[in-house]
Amino acid sequence: MRHGKRADLMDTQTLAAAQEIDFSLVALFLRATFTVKVVMIMLFVSSFWSWAIIVQKHIQFRKARAEAGVFDGAFWSGEPLDDLFERIGPAPDGASGKIFAAGMLEWRRSHRQDGGLIAGAQARIDRSMDVAIAKQSETLNSGLSFLATVGSTAPFIGLFGTVWGIKHSFEQIAVSQNTNLAVVAPGIAEALLATAVGLIAAIPAVVFYNKLNADAERIIGGYEAFADEFATILSRQLDA
Repeated sequence: MRHGKRADLMDTQTLAAAQEIDFSLVALFLRATFTVKVVMIMLFVSSFWSWAIIVQKHIQFRKARAEAGVFDGAFWSGEPLDDLFERIGPAPDGASGKIFAAGMLEWRRSHRQDGGLIAGAQARIDRSMDVAIAKQSETLNSGLSFLATVGSTAPFIGLFGTVWGIKHSFEQIAVSQNTNLAVVAPGIAEALLATAVGLIAAIPAVVFYNKLNADAERIIGGYEAFADEFATILSRQLDA
């Protein structure tokens, strides 16, 4: 009976000691070992940079879609292509305009002084527009590889921090030779925080990488469709 009372007293003291420990996120971070702190800082920075890329890409894609819509309206308005090219110039701002300008520049360069066409004009025009599309594709996809990297590695980096934190907790238990809750709980909580931060960084990166990658492919597909239509128009003129 006396042994039961002593055990109850020890449990009460252990719970009281655990309640006095600060388990807030800031406190858990400050109590973590140097290695776990470095891991969490890396994950926080990666998460912040991922969100910066996500916001920047949404703005960029919205602008690209708007520019493509405006240019398509001008292209299919019935205005002569030479007049349209003179109006937008050889270096327009929009991606669709750049593709059109690349084709028109090669179209004009393929004409001899006597008005005839240099052989292989169609192939050169197609290559010029393909190069312009490749440049726009590179611009649209820039930064997405970082999201993919964060999405695939952040959970493992967080897991490394957790393993290291649990290792440190067991070392503290061995040194203090005390396995009560007040000794074990803080170290385990600090270790698990690293995994939580890794998931917080990884989940949005994966979700938005898939979405932004699909959006980029749709925009690039629109550029390729426009280039094919423009090439068809020039092909008719070449045949004529």
